[in-house]
Amino acid sequence: MKSISASLLASACLVLGACSSTPITTGDNASGASSLKSGASTTGAQGNAAGATARPQSQVATVALPGSGAGATPSSERSVYFDYDDFSIHSPGMRLVERHGSYLAARPGTAIKIEGNADERGSREYNLALGQKRAQAVLAALKVYGVRDSQMEAVSWGEDKPVNLAHDESAWQQNRRADLRYPAR
Repeated sequence: MKSISASLLASACLVLGACSSTPITTGDNASGASSLKSGASTTGAQGNAAGATARPQSQVATVALPGSGAGATPSSERSVYFDYDDFSIHSPGMRLVERHGSYLAARPGTAIKIEGNADERGSREYNLALGQKRAQAVLAALKVYGVRDSQMEAVSWGEDKPVNLAHDESAWQQNRRADLRYPAR
């Protein structure tokens, strides 16, 4: 019984040891959309003359995204939407902020005004404060992507500039937003 257990243990060690030393190789990208960085090693770490191992070169491909070059324009989407009585930016809004942030960070001479808005529920003062918090949240998120303070201004319109004048949840959803306004060209 002991010899069977020892044999199983030895076999398991051999299998696990063989798996951990298998190098990972990557094939060529058939579409040709990206390539290995120049000078990148495709063989991994190699020993030097002294017997020490060198650090492997990065094998991460660089890819240029369409619309991210010097002539790229910001997204036509210009509104970040919020939940009721909230100024947290959720996933769709963060993707929009990231696009505009990258655009603005690459153009330090371009300014933007962030206009916070609220739906009609709540007092006028409360909605002005909530709109300002929404504008400030977008401003803070843009700063993460490298936009300078001098490029941005945050203002609140409260409930004064609704995009939908109806008095139902669908309209209120459209009015709970922060708009990104670029200067006219």
